[in-house]
Amino acid sequence: MKRTYIIGLFALVGLFVKSGLVVASDAVKTTEKRQSLTLSGYVQMQYQVADTAGMASMGGGNFASGVDNRFMIRRGRVKLAYEHDWTNAVLQVDMTEKGLALKDAYFRLTDPWLHIASLTGGVFDRPFGYEITYSSSKRETPERSRLFQTLFPGERDLGVRVSVKGPSGTLFSGLGLDVALVNGNGIAVESDHYKDLIAHLSLKRSAFSNNVAWGLGVSGYLGGPAHTSNLMYTMREWEGIPVFYAEQVERGRRALRRYLGIDAQLAFNWAPGRSQLRAEWIEGQQPGLANASTSLTGLAGGPIYLRPFTGFYLYYIQQILTTPLQFVWRWDLYDPNTAVGGNAIGHQVGSGARTGQADVGFATIGWGLNYQLTDKVKLMAYYDRVTNETTVNLPQASTLTDFSKDRQDNLFTVRVQYAF
Repeated sequence: MKRTYIIGLFALVGLFVKSGLVVASDAVKTTEKRQSLTLSGYVQMQYQVADTAGMASMGGGNFASGVDNRFMIRRGRVKLAYEHDWTNAVLQVDMTEKGLALKDAYFRLTDPWLHIASLTGGVFDRPFGYEITYSSSKRETPERSRLFQTLFPGERDLGVRVSVKGPSGTLFSGLGLDVALVNGNGIAVESDHYKDLIAHLSLKRSAFSNNVAWGLGVSGYLGGPAHTSNLMYTMREWEGIPVFYAEQVERGRRALRRYLGIDAQLAFNWAPGRSQLRAEWIEGQQPGLANASTSLTGLAGGPIYLRPFTGFYLYYIQQILTTPLQFVWRWDLYDPNTAVGGNAIGHQVGSGARTGQADVGFATIGWGLNYQLTDKVKLMAYYDRVTNETTVNLPQASTLTDFSKDRQDNLFTVRVQYAF
């Protein structure tokens, strides 16, 4: 079946390309019609070495049992983009050894008068913050931060988005607003009757003949899944120890998912080369499960646990003079439960439900080098140093689940990217 899908995809690509050639020919003859079809994509092939066989990892997925090194196709993207006058549409899929997956499928209608407002419908990047919408083909690190991978797995969602930007040459130039109404569970099939609201307000400016550029943004998220149980768990203190406390809840009621985020970017040219700084901070309330704080992509199937969280990331990117060599450093932190920490995690008190592995915080410092070999080929070498919060009150079935000390879960990645 998978083979049939792939053959069908390439047949479709061939049909579109053939049609595109005809369209391009017609466009030459009929200059008043503006339309184009483009085919693009990229392949990221990488080799990774893990500290511990079978370890959990945010660097492309967990390692299989007994495996501490692997070759993998991290991303194999094929993208079709069609533009006609004030409308355009995009279809993008991802093909790897794990299978075929949809990434983008949307149309966009832009106002034909001022070209400052647009309506997008389909599967698209959630308009929250900066890191989500920054393309994986351009990103200087192998993966997005743990914070964003946890809150926004897969990056995309299904719904509609309205975008407005300030007219160029005016006081509002560089100002942008995106507001989206989405299912709230990624690109999975809708599992409840609720919809989630996402918004991002941004301002981008440049100065000194574009030698300095900066941006600021603020984001909000309001939504959440439906309760499928008559119980939910929230954080309370019992004899001075933070624990989960069970509360009665109406089945089908919404569990509030609430985020507030701030992002900032700065880039400037100087003697050592072009330097870039990027930072983002998010706090809020996250509905999850007893053993995971990752955003739900379907029905909970059990009681929902509400956790107050916070997290941030900081990038420093330095182009080495005018060479194709680039140094990158990133620090990211994700605390899934700010109400508890240290040895209080997993501590049992009274009849309260104790916290667990899903409440352990992580900090990651990564650094590496990128080399733009040609305009099509980019090389990357990157090392992630992962540090976890420690507690003596969690079960220690193996070294993989021993949180009494920092686990050995660092990761080294070598990647080759080819773009077309």
